[in-house]
Amino acid sequence: MTEHKTKEHRVTISDLAEASGYSKTAVSFAFNDPTRISKRAFEIIMEAASQIGYVPNPMARNLSLQRHLSIGLLLPQQLDEVMLNPYIVEVLQGIGLECERTGYALTMIPLLHGSITDAIRGAAVDGLITLGMQAEMKAVEQIRLRKIPFVTIDGSVSPQMPGVVIDDERAAYDQMRLVLSLGHRQIALVPMPLDLEGTSSVHRDITGMRMNGYKSALAEIGLKLDGKEIRCYPAECTREEGIAVSRKLQDDGFEPTVVICMSDITAIGCMMGLRGRGLSIPDTISVVGFDGIDAGEIVEPPLTTLSQSGKQKGKAAAKLLFSLIKDNSVEDYRITIPHSIIRRGSLCKRTPNIG
Repeated sequence: MTEHKTKEHRVTISDLAEASGYSKTAVSFAFNDPTRISKRAFEIIMEAASQIGYVPNPMARNLSLQRHLSIGLLLPQQLDEVMLNPYIVEVLQGIGLECERTGYALTMIPLLHGSITDAIRGAAVDGLITLGMQAEMKAVEQIRLRKIPFVTIDGSVSPQMPGVVIDDERAAYDQMRLVLSLGHRQIALVPMPLDLEGTSSVHRDITGMRMNGYKSALAEIGLKLDGKEIRCYPAECTREEGIAVSRKLQDDGFEPTVVICMSDITAIGCMMGLRGRGLSIPDTISVVGFDGIDAGEIVEPPLTTLSQSGKQKGKAAAKLLFSLIKDNSVEDYRITIPHSIIRRGSLCKRTPNIG
């Protein structure tokens, strides 16, 4: 009879208490906080657990601790699209490293039925890391209603919404200044769409700040975004969107000497599309990216880019979040990651137009 029970019955904490001779409370301490019982008691309970095959139920354990021991990364796109963006993969790596150090799991939370707010409602996590969040978004309101600690990467950082950023306006200014210093005046800009929910906070989101940086650099030499010499072709951060931009340039009859993209993966797609049209990079047209992903170094020609470390951003954001989870406060709500320009073969001095 006893043998049948061992095979069919899930061994519970009550069984372990009986087998070890200690209370259920002491058994719980052995697995959750061993410092609260003696070393001898811990050894006896662990030995009994091994003999009867007791394995703690993680869901019950987390419920007793009132924690999930997991943080979530709220994704701005569906999972299959996100995983094609090497920059976000690098952010994931950075978050994952910090989760390993702290013993937390990392949950990726894609859109649920196409909705960010629905995804937030169902997230079983102790805290959230968001990408590109703006304070006025409905998603932020939903997070606050749930009283979940959260930080943002590449969003509108404030004391109420801590986060990790670069100086996007300065970075874009530096990117444009390099291009202008090489004599380029016919320029195709490929910005990201304004934000996730179509709000008009142009000067507060990443795209807006970077566009301000571009405008400042252009203004220094008397140029502006007027649709003549400088034109914009907004695109999502995917290779396919970059290829589409190359087609739009042809359809519009626009002949830029350089294409400046707000993401490397878009720039790489644009390079593919331009080469497909028989154009030589950089002899006929130059291409510049933004992110500094590893793939930019191995494409042909290697991609000139504004480098920011996605891994460093992810790690810093996770550290911020764990501080909020533990102490409900952080020493510095804004972490600014340095940026730099990596000059490679995809950019050269001004050359004749596409023609």
